[in-house]
Amino acid sequence: MEEKRLTGEKLYYTITYGCQMNESDTERINGQLEELGYKPAENMEDADIVIMNTCSVRQNAEEKVYGKIGEIKKLKEKNPHMLLGIAGCMAQENKGKLIERMPIIDFVMGPYHIHDLKDIITKETATGGHVVKTERNPHSVNDYSELHAVRKSKIFAWIPIMQGCNKFCTYCIVPYVRGREISRTIPDICGEIRQLAKEGYKEITLLGQNVNSYGLDFRNGTNFADLIRAIDEIDGIERVRYMTSHPRDMTFDMVDAMAASPKVVRHMHLPVQHGSNEMLRRMNRGYTIEHFKELLAYVREKMPDIAVTTDLITGFPGETEAMHEETLKLLEDLRFDSAYTFIYSPRTGTPAARMEDQIDDATKHRRLQELMDTENPISLALNKKMEGHTYEIIVEGPSKQDENHWYGRTSSNKMILFPHREGIHVGDTVKAKVDLAQTWVLKGELVE
Repeated sequence: MEEKRLTGEKLYYTITYGCQMNESDTERINGQLEELGYKPAENMEDADIVIMNTCSVRQNAEEKVYGKIGEIKKLKEKNPHMLLGIAGCMAQENKGKLIERMPIIDFVMGPYHIHDLKDIITKETATGGHVVKTERNPHSVNDYSELHAVRKSKIFAWIPIMQGCNKFCTYCIVPYVRGREISRTIPDICGEIRQLAKEGYKEITLLGQNVNSYGLDFRNGTNFADLIRAIDEIDGIERVRYMTSHPRDMTFDMVDAMAASPKVVRHMHLPVQHGSNEMLRRMNRGYTIEHFKELLAYVREKMPDIAVTTDLITGFPGETEAMHEETLKLLEDLRFDSAYTFIYSPRTGTPAARMEDQIDDATKHRRLQELMDTENPISLALNKKMEGHTYEIIVEGPSKQDENHWYGRTSSNKMILFPHREGIHVGDTVKAKVDLAQTWVLKGELVE
């Protein structure tokens, strides 16, 4: 703290909750702060400005934010000049109510207002008042390419291709806080990717609440397949990932484009959410289990080496034991490489929160455990098939548990842990042989 006072440096500290889109937004928030002359603080207590980029998808995410604000309140009592900003979906949802509840917050900024951050800090908060910026500005999605980003990695980069969602799943608050689907243009996206390729980035991840809806708002026939084919023409990028896909908008043409691409990875995250058609109807997912199976069969036919992961919600209102059993059978039949399982969390303002037949917590937790007990052996069995085989990975760095072991990911997004050796650096493309497969990680060694 004393060193900062002597140097006169302005320091910032950002905290991110939620999805990869929020991670990307934080990188651009950091970019705006650094353009104002701020430097990153190692500790929150040293910061002159703290910004929390928030999530409102689940209740526990909001509770974490309120808990952290309580910590910051104590810091602001010691340093009253510290600025506290709340950004992201929770900011968009609650708007000025956040400041009413916790007056220590200096400004509230929704996802469409990252480009306003510099003005908020230099002009609007300078008067000492509270600032709330939550108006939706659909044109701001095209400001992404103009916003400097401070990226965590020099090898892997997030690329937002669109904002918003039009699906209105009955459990989801995203359409209410992120707004309608708005796509960036293909030239704009490709321009950002070309620059990243020049800077040495090897892997990009295309981001959207529903990437399969990309381009539909243009109403000129442009779609996600067109974007993939355009990115294929960019030299320097080795891998293209994307998230998240929605079965309702995934087309065979998109699958064909992915299969033909030399860059698109052999991993698809395709959330099915439930094994019961009645539950899918109540969730307003817009497809049937039969359609999902047909789509998945086509994906696996065109890309036999693909790893498919999914999302599942248990304890949705009205879910019977028979419906739960349908989901367990779906897991056994479709054999996903992994499944991210969630307990249904009511979000105020969504139709599902008002539904009758809410499920008690004990039943939710029991069903969640049964989902995991069904899926984990499947994940392990699929990973076991990789033992003895060699795969190309991009090195990501040392393991958090053991600095002597580093890791990288295969095209299918499987993590391989290996003993580090001299001359291996982050970003290197190397080959690794799998010796031991576990449920969540593969262990092996580098090969020449």
